[in-house]
Amino acid sequence: MTAQPQAQRLVLATRNAGKVVELHAILGAAGLGVELVGADAYPEIPDVAETGVTFAENALLKAHALAQATGLPAVADDSGLCVDVLGGAPGIFSARWAGTHGDDKANLELLLAQIGDIAPPNRGAHFACAAALALPDGTERVVTGRLLGTLRYEPVGSGGFGYDPILQPDGYQVTCAELSADEKNAISHRGQAFRALVPAVRELLPRVG
Repeated sequence: MTAQPQAQRLVLATRNAGKVVELHAILGAAGLGVELVGADAYPEIPDVAETGVTFAENALLKAHALAQATGLPAVADDSGLCVDVLGGAPGIFSARWAGTHGDDKANLELLLAQIGDIAPPNRGAHFACAAALALPDGTERVVTGRLLGTLRYEPVGSGGFGYDPILQPDGYQVTCAELSADEKNAISHRGQAFRALVPAVRELLPRVG
């Protein structure tokens, strides 16, 4: 009896189990038999400093670092909120806009104060995400996704995280924080980017190992 070939392992540069589940579902829906694991599978590998000046640069930094450290193909993403009247800020500084990394409440309060007197027609914004695939030999692909919307004046909803309570996606009457997980994943910037990365995974993974 012939043994079945082992599935290619792919490492996602995150310790967020939800992201691993999301990408696993997307790869599975595309018919790709990939063994996907998060960075927690390699606890000895430190997190990579996001020193790039664009989402794409940060995603590539993390993907290449993980691919080199593990000897496996790696995927990474970087995302944030881009506000039209702020020239695209907070952008790559979204998670630390108020000074402390990951302080969602402070970030929200500062941003809302900065655009408090901006009229509704000028409160356009979007979530942006870059997703990168890197191989140990240096081969890389990077794609992007966007979720367009308008900023509310006050946070609404208890779901999601970050700026979700203030971004109302175009075509919706609720914020991202009021959507169910499935509804959000269907339209999210990260979901779009991960789905756009599928052709690169299909193209490049057979070349590995």
